[in-house]
Parts: sequence; structure tokens; C-alpha cells
Amino acid sequence: MLVSFGCYGVVSLAIFTFGEDVAKERGRGWPRTLAATPFPVWVHLTGKAASAVVHAVAIVVVMSAVAATLGGVRLTAAQWLTLGATLTSGVLLFSTLGFAIAYLARPRAATVIANLVFLPLSFASGFLFPLGELPDVVGRVAQWLPTYHFGQLAYRTVMPAEDVAFWSGRALEPVWVHLAAVVGTALLLGAVTVWAARREAVTRRG
Repeated sequence: MLVSFGCYGVVSLAIFTFGEDVAKERGRGWPRTLAATPFPVWVHLTGKAASAVVHAVAIVVVMSAVAATLGGVRLTAAQWLTLGATLTSGVLLFSTLGFAIAYLARPRAATVIANLVFLPLSFASGFLFPLGELPDVVGRVAQWLPTYHFGQLAYRTVMPAEDVAFWSGRALEPVWVHLAAVVGTALLLGAVTVWAARREAVTRRG
């Protein structure tokens, strides 16, 4: 539960911080205002990313403290650190999904679309219920989702292989498969976001 809800928390933070918030900024015309100033856009985005990382760390720390004190979770120091680093990285890995929503959707529709994307992703990735207890079709869909592969990486930091296999309802795959899926999706969505942002800039100038 600690790992599942940790994944749920950082992915939601990424999607809504970079999706909903950036879409609202677009709706208010903030990118146009920023482009007319000497203030670099990358500094603004770096600050937003840093803020999201801080919030992700807070989520991980609070949940870990509750799990340790009230849930009786016992891990080694190395496991706590590895789990924390893995979960925190999720906010950056899935930031490109948030940005894609922000730039591809209309600002007023971004919140609805973010929810329509996030909730099914979380359910089908096993963050809410073990995939081993859900219909097999959900497991077949899950293997194509980056959030599922992210969860697999997080589970492996603290859970025995047999527990991971039970939770996911599938035979274990090499770690590189999960890494390739998560990083590859992040890069692909990042490229889509850059294309959408440039298209909007050209349209605005035209």
C-alpha cells in the first residue's frame, strides 16, 4: 500500500501540477507575457519542476512516516532511500505527460482531461487494487502503460519477487524493460509537448 499510494501521489502531482496549472497559465496568457520579458522561459519551468520535486519529497516522507509508525512497515535505510528516490523521480518522469495535456488540450478542458487520464491509469496500473485480483484484460492493458512500469520499478525496491508477481498478476520482466517503457514514454511525450508549444508560438505570432 505504501508503494502503490506513493506512486499514485507523485503521478497525480506531476499530471496536475504540469497539466492543469500550466493549462491555466496558458488560458491567462502568461506564456505571451513571459515571452515579452527578458525572463527566460526555462527558468520559470525549472522553478515549477523544483517546486514539484519538493512536494513529491513531502508526499514520500509523510507517507513513509505514517507507514513506519502506524502501519508497522520496517525497511532498511537503503530501502527507504531507494524507494524515496524512485518515487520522487516519478514527478519528473511524468511531468511530460502533464505538459502534453496542458499544450494539447484547451485550457478550460485540461482539468477534466487530466482526471480522465489519471484515474484510469492509476486503476489499470494496480495502484488501487492488485492486478492479480482484477480481470485478466486489465493486466493485458497494464503492460502498455508507463505508470504500470513505474510501479513495477517502485515495488522492486522493497518487495520480494514473488510478492511483486502476485501484485501485478504477471511474470516478472527484466528491469530494463520497465526503465525503457517509462523513460521512452517521457521522451516521446516531451517531444510532443515541444512540438505543440512551438506550433502555438507560431500561431500566436501569425
